[in-house]
Amino acid sequence: MKFASPLIRGRLIKRYKRFLADVVLDSGETITASCANTGSMMGLVAPDVGVWLSESDSQTRKYRHTWELIENDISGKTELVGINTGHPNKLISEAIADKRLAPLVGYASQKREQKYGKNSRIDILLEDDEKGRAYVEIKNVHLMRKPGLAEFPDSVTARGAKHLDELSDMVAAGHRAVMVYLVQRVDATSFTLADDVDPHYAATFAKAMSCGVEAIAYRCRITPSEIVIDKKIPVKV
Repeated sequence: MKFASPLIRGRLIKRYKRFLADVVLDSGETITASCANTGSMMGLVAPDVGVWLSESDSQTRKYRHTWELIENDISGKTELVGINTGHPNKLISEAIADKRLAPLVGYASQKREQKYGKNSRIDILLEDDEKGRAYVEIKNVHLMRKPGLAEFPDSVTARGAKHLDELSDMVAAGHRAVMVYLVQRVDATSFTLADDVDPHYAATFAKAMSCGVEAIAYRCRITPSEIVIDKKIPVKV
């Protein structure tokens, strides 16, 4: 996925009200950007850290800039981390269409945001006359507290636990259900659950796996011009 226009660099002043961030651009201008991330962004939002923003030319937007990337140093090297949770569904959808995600190839069609379960919508529904249905739920991952180890979630997520329960229901109904964790950082070598952050989610995950829900994780390659799914990494729980 290429960004529509070159990203603009700056430094974070503060994130507040969850969806807003004040940034001083490298040009010296101070602006307010929207933040498409509902999580805590644990370990990422220290003042003065480098950030990268996209800019919209829409006349109807209150905030022209959107926070896309942040610079993070977890192992002595600064890496770019994607924090926009609006991108993973598109990235996974494109990768499936291009047959770049081996566990999810071979289906005749894919649909996004389909109603299912208890008043929910599945991120991607794959269908095929021979293979049947596969319900694919996608979570964005950017938390890393130990070098190489990506973790989810970074805050309590009752909604995430609900999705795991509903995936289990789909397996019980005879379908395939897959939980995809997309790690928007290049320095991840494995993935695990942050069970100290949300013990209920971890317990629900374990229950879902025992019911037959699958879990896979992929990391991304990130530059200021594009985000590309790079490679599959092991899920260690």
